[in-house]
Amino acid sequence: MDREISDRNILNKFTEDFCKIVNNFAKYIIVSGFVAISHGRSRGTEDIDIMIERLSFVKFGEMHNALVLAGFECLYPLKTKNIYENLTGKLNVRYSWKGIELPNMEVKFAKDSLDDEQLETRKKIEFTDVDVFFPKIEESIAFKEEFLGSNKDIEDAKHLRLIYLDRLDEDYIEKYKEKIRRIKFNETR
Repeated sequence: MDREISDRNILNKFTEDFCKIVNNFAKYIIVSGFVAISHGRSRGTEDIDIMIERLSFVKFGEMHNALVLAGFECLYPLKTKNIYENLTGKLNVRYSWKGIELPNMEVKFAKDSLDDEQLETRKKIEFTDVDVFFPKIEESIAFKEEFLGSNKDIEDAKHLRLIYLDRLDEDYIEKYKEKIRRIKFNETR
């Protein structure tokens, strides 16, 4: 059974609705595959990935309650405290529209200084026609090529490179890849 959703209108609406609520409580960025999809790459996905700044339990509880009131549910039927413990334990959790498993939002807390930096330099990209925050395109490309590296991620990075062909800062990408190796892989280069 094909579980991927390729209808960009559904993905865009789901993402915007979810991010509108999260934005009231935390800085966030949409990362991974949806960055390329929002730039016109034709491929399906079953989830959207969002990274949010680390929150206190109280603030997270307020955000969780607001999401539930807006018609979202956590796909893990846990108490708010358990969901929060998963996030602080560096696990991801998923939310969807109530009663509908797909699409879903894979939520993770920022884990290190590189994640914090991406949240600080986040921006909305008019070209995508989606009203949400993304990391810099160069950072997305660097992560896909250097850290994630699956075939799908490499194809996403190629797509973004084509879209931004003459506007990419290649020096920035290479320096960011060095940061990824140093911080994510604990290398000292």
